[in-house]
Amino acid sequence: MWQKHRKIRVVILLYIVIPLLSGCWDSKEIEQRATVLAIGVDIASEKERKKEDEISHLSEKFPIPDEEMIKVTAQIAVPGRIPLGPQQPGGSVKPVLVVEVVGHTFQDAMLSLQQEVADELFLGHLRIIVLSQDIARSGTIRFNDFLRRNPEIRRTASLVVSKESAAKYMKITPELERIPSLYLADMVDNLSAIGKFPPSFIGLFWTIYSSKGQDPYLPYLKLKGKSTIQLNGLAYFHHDKMVGKTSPLEIGVFMAVRGIGRGGYGAFVEVPGKDETVLVRAVSRNTRTKVTLKNGKPHVSIKIQYESEIDEKESANIRLSDSAILKKIEKESSKNTKKSIEKLIAKTQKTKSDIFGFGEHFRAKLPQYWNKNVKTKDKWDEVYMNVTFDVKVDTHIHRVGMKSK
Repeated sequence: MWQKHRKIRVVILLYIVIPLLSGCWDSKEIEQRATVLAIGVDIASEKERKKEDEISHLSEKFPIPDEEMIKVTAQIAVPGRIPLGPQQPGGSVKPVLVVEVVGHTFQDAMLSLQQEVADELFLGHLRIIVLSQDIARSGTIRFNDFLRRNPEIRRTASLVVSKESAAKYMKITPELERIPSLYLADMVDNLSAIGKFPPSFIGLFWTIYSSKGQDPYLPYLKLKGKSTIQLNGLAYFHHDKMVGKTSPLEIGVFMAVRGIGRGGYGAFVEVPGKDETVLVRAVSRNTRTKVTLKNGKPHVSIKIQYESEIDEKESANIRLSDSAILKKIEKESSKNTKKSIEKLIAKTQKTKSDIFGFGEHFRAKLPQYWNKNVKTKDKWDEVYMNVTFDVKVDTHIHRVGMKSK
């Protein structure tokens, strides 16, 4: 009897183990994949549209989408050329292949791209998607369906807006990194680490876009020379369309209102009573946002406390060891920041772009008001234009440097 049970156990164990011995039955060597590292999207020119091939449809015989045709520029890794260590002398071969295609939709363009590449396209290592300013203004919703459906697309991939053609960013050769797409992606990822931009990735963009009380935003890049890229501002959206951009310094203002603690921006402040200036840099911030109804209308109170440093003074005539002078600088800095915040909020109100997420504060803290008077995102757009604000800024300078005299 015992022998019989033992045989049954052995058979069951074999049934469990045998599937594990099959290994990676659907594996594919990395050399057999066309790994796409970066994608740039532009509006196709008239000349580029004429180059379209009959891949997903036959000319004048099948219906095609009404949207403008787009140009997709892909940066594809070349197997064996991706550097794994220090650069060797004389290494001049390019580690990536850049391919341009056109299409009526994103998927249509990707089908055309597959026609030009021997191996199967793989998007699992896609690090960054660059949208030209024209594409961002025309709307991103036409790309969301393909990107969100594709299981290979990582939600942590970066999404940015470029002032110039997105194709140019696929062809740059940065000096600090041998793989252009990795340089672009690392630059965007590191912006939040050094306090230059709030966390930004494609998954967060979709989350904000889906919310009822906030509009999305993205980094706005600009080319400086042939191989240098500058964070030139913050592109803000109304629903899925870009409606404006901030200056680089206003990114710090936006982060202050959003309550992002780490500082990274500095500004010149005029010393009251003297024709001199000092450079004051924010180290950290503490923001408190309170939403109320004032005479039946939505009102927002914002209190921001800055911890700042003086990085540089214009003249030796400014005695930073004098506490009275420091108090004046703190007061002037607070006044300038308050004006900048009010100016940025007014700018977004004109375009109905609540990138700060004040609508989400009302949804969470005043649900009865929201459910009765707002309910939808379209209605909040109209309400946001007339929201009143009370901004208070308090700056404390706690470090003036080793040499203050």
